[in-house]
Amino acid sequence: MTEEGYDRRRVLELGGAALATALAGCTFGADAGDDATATRTDTDATTTATGTETPSDEGDEADSPYSRVYRETADSVALVDPPRGQGTGFVYDADHVVTNAHVVGDADGADVRFASGEWGVGRVVGTDAHSDLAVIEVGERPASATPLPFADSPAVVGQEVVVIGNPFGLGGTVTSGIVSGVNRSIPSPAGFSIPDAIQTDAAVNPGNSGGPMVSLEGEVLAVINSGGGDNIAFGISAALTTRVVPELIETGSYDHSFIGAAFTPVTPELATANDLDAPRGLLVTRVLEGGPAAGTLRPSEETAVVEGERLPVGGDILLAVDGRSLTTTEELGSYLALETSPGEVVALTVIRDGAERTVELELGVQPDEL
Repeated sequence: MTEEGYDRRRVLELGGAALATALAGCTFGADAGDDATATRTDTDATTTATGTETPSDEGDEADSPYSRVYRETADSVALVDPPRGQGTGFVYDADHVVTNAHVVGDADGADVRFASGEWGVGRVVGTDAHSDLAVIEVGERPASATPLPFADSPAVVGQEVVVIGNPFGLGGTVTSGIVSGVNRSIPSPAGFSIPDAIQTDAAVNPGNSGGPMVSLEGEVLAVINSGGGDNIAFGISAALTTRVVPELIETGSYDHSFIGAAFTPVTPELATANDLDAPRGLLVTRVLEGGPAAGTLRPSEETAVVEGERLPVGGDILLAVDGRSLTTTEELGSYLALETSPGEVVALTVIRDGAERTVELELGVQPDEL
């Protein structure tokens, strides 16, 4: 995945404090007391902490799309209770529950309580801090807790979604909203970025982490990762989850592709400073010494002043990877995460010294830290 700004460890530039509570979807010793009333429920049926469904109205409202998707999926959503903190998970296959890496932390196991009230003893079989995903093997689960299907098609902006989880320890809580954005880049516990993330305005609070964001067809679009801002929350996309989780089950870890360079989009000012006829591509601002891109990509090492602003100049400008044009660092991150693996050789189209050329680069493994 892309390492844009890895030397600054920047988080999302989406309006200042909107993401000040990133990773807030995990409960650390939270008490389901008065503060729990802040949780919004947008369905006609809620569930108590013991998993008992309590319909609020009869008739047509009980057959609303939100009620239907809740009835179809809630039994597969569970409370994840490691030694420290709490979160949410959901049934992935016959033996495993998916949740967030930051929910389980460094724990070897976690208790899992299903909507029916039954408890299972879980063993953490794999974690990946780069995607914030973890897998728990559960010895027993109720028959009603069936695996949730993942969506084959990407989420669409404006699509209606439902989030089911355990905010503030309140089991089986459902909130609703829409997909507010796609292909976002969000902070990971490892200090890099998680690409291809899904943004929603559905309410997400401490304890929702690791729960599913589902479509009205009951398909998982994303695994909730963070929330707590004003109508802004994020999830790890189904595409990335279904790529990472099988490897976590098989080996306990997952290797992400790594270029070892930092990039910034070429703005009109940067285009002027670098003598481009139009803004396009991504300027290489730094190359990690000893990394995969060392000796292959040239970073910007000089600056120029344009309209009173000092800007980087002279580095390669990345236009495409394997023929796929790039306009944002998010597009680069998503392509590397979803279409490539470490050890593969990719063809990079760059502008160098005013001329286009293609250079080849063998992708490395994203390190635990820089």
